[in-house]
Amino acid sequence: MNRHHWIEYQKAVAPDHYFFGRSCIRQTFFTGSETAFIDIVEKELGLDICDDARQHTCTGIGYHSDIIPFLTTSTVIARLFALMTEKGYKNYVPSCITTFGLMSEILETWEHFPETLAQTREALYKATKREFEVPENISHPCDIIYKYRNELKQKMKYQLVDKNTGEPLKVVDHIGCHYAKIFPTKGIGGAEFPEVLSGMVESWGGSIVDYAERRQCCGFGFRNYLVQADRGYSVSNTYKKLESMAPYEPDLIVCNCPGCTMFIDKWQYTIAEMEGKTFDKYGYGIPVLTYEELAGLLLGYDPWKLGFQIHQVQIEPLLDKIGIKYNPEEKFASASGKQLIPPEKPVNLKV
Repeated sequence: MNRHHWIEYQKAVAPDHYFFGRSCIRQTFFTGSETAFIDIVEKELGLDICDDARQHTCTGIGYHSDIIPFLTTSTVIARLFALMTEKGYKNYVPSCITTFGLMSEILETWEHFPETLAQTREALYKATKREFEVPENISHPCDIIYKYRNELKQKMKYQLVDKNTGEPLKVVDHIGCHYAKIFPTKGIGGAEFPEVLSGMVESWGGSIVDYAERRQCCGFGFRNYLVQADRGYSVSNTYKKLESMAPYEPDLIVCNCPGCTMFIDKWQYTIAEMEGKTFDKYGYGIPVLTYEELAGLLLGYDPWKLGFQIHQVQIEPLLDKIGIKYNPEEKFASASGKQLIPPEKPVNLKV
């Protein structure tokens, strides 16, 4: 691909002054990721970001499960935009990939069908007496980390390198469908060449694993998982991905979607318990990280404050390989320092 065509796969990412939209499931599954992102933006990059306590769900899971109609979702999104407007911001940064995709869909709809924008404004005002401006820029947090990846590299204490061999770590990047596939022009690299995660990895010293099922969905699919009878389809998608990448012996997987991160992590536990199978040579599984967790580790953040103790696949083998220092005694300590009861160990997945 020549330079002219590559320009078509880029997107404008606002350089500063972000209104941050938290994710309902991200805060539950990966408790330290959003805090790490805010710290990275404010403390490492010295940029302005607003974290408004009045936020709420985008309704994405309900919308994509055909429970909540479009106008209701559109009005809920409009209230989030109203909060942004009231704070004086114009650049919206939704933490969740589903929210990012949903906002892209709604803005696209408003552009092509302006009557839906008028209906949304009317519904929001009737319900809340609020008004809003359409954001000038919507970027996912991974876009911002990617944009400033080289600046962050200068501050990092560690690189994606095996401390014993000096070789780059082998990393699998998994791009959320709602980032690159629904509206490809909204993500860096589009659906064909999504570079947002691989760009971080390569800048920070790692090498990317290219394998047959690299762009295969994790299998979440909302209804595929919410309906209990369909969960076999969900786990089979992840199984297919893991089986395809296993021969390359990746050191870690990095994701930009909270659902993908959760499923690729937790289905490894499920598969190990059901079939006694893991996808690494030593029986620990392949660690699955959010991009904030990955950046935080390399910047020297405490792995337990990042929340790695709630992952199913444990992080210690990776920390040891990179040479990241940690205190094992603090893994299951509360914020006050009190030792909590460790979780029950799985039967087949080593911890």
